[in-house]
Amino acid sequence: MAINVGGEAEGEVMSDINVTPLVDVMLVLLIIFIITVPVIIQQVNLKLPIATNVPTQTKPENVTIAIDEQGNIYWNTKKLASFDELKNSLRGIVRQEPQPEVHIRGDAAVRYQFVGQVLVATQQIGIKKVAFITEPDHPGGG
Repeated sequence: MAINVGGEAEGEVMSDINVTPLVDVMLVLLIIFIITVPVIIQQVNLKLPIATNVPTQTKPENVTIAIDEQGNIYWNTKKLASFDELKNSLRGIVRQEPQPEVHIRGDAAVRYQFVGQVLVATQQIGIKKVAFITEPDHPGGG
């Protein structure tokens, strides 16, 4: 509380609120936030790609590797018995000129582990073009 020093009535209590300390504290907090926010948000400035919908061009020489929910691997429509059989099939197409594209179709419920194994196998064998086949976000153009 502040006491009025001069004036007519001696000893009356002044009922005005002194907001100067409040403003000082708020300005200090504002300065602290202005300085610390750029330090907290650490990002590399990048120009991110814009997503476009490119229809898949199916060519007869392209290979589709499908992975079902249980992790079974299919070469086009033929079920492969083992992962080694997939690698042998990939070795067969890596020698072709021009090299066919490999399209990976993974079931929505499949564990990423199985898709990752197929992707690593294509990379290790030396396949140059690998694509993921997905459903469009808005079927029917809506």
